[in-house]
Amino acid sequence: MSEKFTEGQVLTGKVTGVQPYGAFVALDNEIQGLVHISEVTHGFVKDINEFITVGDEVNVKILSIDEEKNKYSLSIRATEEAPKAKAKAQKSNASQNQEEQGFNTLKDKLSEWLKQSEQDK
Repeated sequence: MSEKFTEGQVLTGKVTGVQPYGAFVALDNEIQGLVHISEVTHGFVKDINEFITVGDEVNVKILSIDEEKNKYSLSIRATEEAPKAKAKAQKSNASQNQEEQGFNTLKDKLSEWLKQSEQDK
């Protein structure tokens, strides 16, 4: 096992293979690791091929090294800044305004329905 790589290290590798569950990335001529599909990018990845292809050069962070099994666990998303939560906040505010409008309309209708029921008596 090579001692030139350590957990937490960030480096550039080349994608050597893509499978539905992840991508294999060569760190040098002897060592390659796996980027699990959940570590490709922030958010949900349905089809890994939309994000990565064989031959791509990618920045990866070494998450773990299993010396006995000679396995390297890598992450691309750990090298990228997480998306801002601002978009979600704006979305929830918009849906909250829609809900309020819906309830206001229902509240207005309720008074109309009460008047109608009084008239029907």
